[in-house]
Amino acid sequence: MELSERKQKILKAIVDLYIRSAEPVGSKTIAALPDMNFSSATIRNEMAELTTLGFLEQPHTSAGRIPSPAGYRFYIDRLMQDYRLSVDETQSINQAMESRMQELDKAMSQVGKLVSKLTNLPAYTMTAPAREVTVRHFEIILADAGSFILVVMTSDENVKNRLIKLPLHVTEQDLKLLSAVLNASLTGLPASGFTPEVMNRVTRSAGAAASLVPVIVDFTTHVLEEAHRSEIYLTGQNRLLGQPEYQDLTKAQEVLGALDEDTLSNLPARLDPDSPVQILVGPENVAQELKDTSVVVTRFDIGDGMQGMIGVVGPQRMDYAQITARLSYFAEGLGRMFGKPELPAAPKPEVHEAKEEE
Repeated sequence: MELSERKQKILKAIVDLYIRSAEPVGSKTIAALPDMNFSSATIRNEMAELTTLGFLEQPHTSAGRIPSPAGYRFYIDRLMQDYRLSVDETQSINQAMESRMQELDKAMSQVGKLVSKLTNLPAYTMTAPAREVTVRHFEIILADAGSFILVVMTSDENVKNRLIKLPLHVTEQDLKLLSAVLNASLTGLPASGFTPEVMNRVTRSAGAAASLVPVIVDFTTHVLEEAHRSEIYLTGQNRLLGQPEYQDLTKAQEVLGALDEDTLSNLPARLDPDSPVQILVGPENVAQELKDTSVVVTRFDIGDGMQGMIGVVGPQRMDYAQITARLSYFAEGLGRMFGKPELPAAPKPEVHEAKEEE
C-alpha cells in the first residue's frame, strides 16, 4: 500500500519514538519534533487515518498510538535508515571474535552470548547443512552367512553403516540386485523423497530381498534426518524480563516457554534463502506464542557445505536498524573467520565521528 509522504514521515516518527520510549506517541509529541512542519490537528487526522489503514494501534483509552505489525513491516521495508556501527562497537566485536572463536561449536555458542549481551535480548545461533543431505551411494557387504553390512554414503561426505541380519532365503546374488535397485532408485533423494510410491517401486524391484527394504529405508531416513538436524544454541532468555512489554509475568512465561529448540529450528524454513538478513514481525513468526515478538536473523557460510545463522528474539519495538547492523557484522566476521583469516574492516574513525557530531 502506498502512503503519502506526510503519512510516511509521521509513521516513521512514531516508530522511532516508540522504540526509544515504549510509550504510546501522541500528536503533540510529533508536532514538537524539529522537522515536523504540521499542526497537531493535521497530525491527529493523519494518525487516525493510519490507524484505520492498520498501520497504527490505539492501546486501551490512551490518546497516543503505537505501531501495529503492519506498521513495523512498512517501516522496515520502506522507512528504516541504515545504522552505522561505531568504531568502539566494531573493535569490541572483532576483539571478542579474535579471542574466543577457535572451533565451530565453541564459536557458535560464544557468539550467541556476545550478541545477547550487545542487544540485551535473547539470542540464538545454529548450524545446518546449506542444502538437504541426500544419499550418494549404497553398498552392501556380506559379513557372514547370517548377516550383511549396509553402508550409506551421504552427500555431505559422511559414511554410516549398520549390521543387518539376513532372512534365510536371501542369497548373495539377491543382495547384489538389492544394492543395484537402491542405487538406482534412492540416491540423490532427501529424506522427504522417500515417498510410499518410491518405496513400493523399490520393494517390487528387490525380488527375494524385498523384506529388507523397510529396515534399510528406516536406517537411511534416520541417517539423513540426523545429518540435516540443526545444532542450536540459545542464550539470554531472561533478558526479556527487562523489557517493558514483558513485565506481565503471564505474558513473559508464555514467550519464554515458546523459546525452545523445536520452535527455533523451524525458522530457517521460513527465511528467504536469497536474503542474508530477514526480519519476522509479530504474526509472521512460526509459533503462536511469539505473535507479539519479532525475530531478526542473519545467515552466513561456514564452508564444507555448512551454513550458520544468528538471530535475536525481542519485542516488536526493538531497534531493527541497530540490531540488523550488529548481526550482519557478526555474520560477516564469522563467515570470513571460517573462510578467510581477516575480519571485516572497521569504519574510519574520522568519518563516523563527524557524522555523530552532526
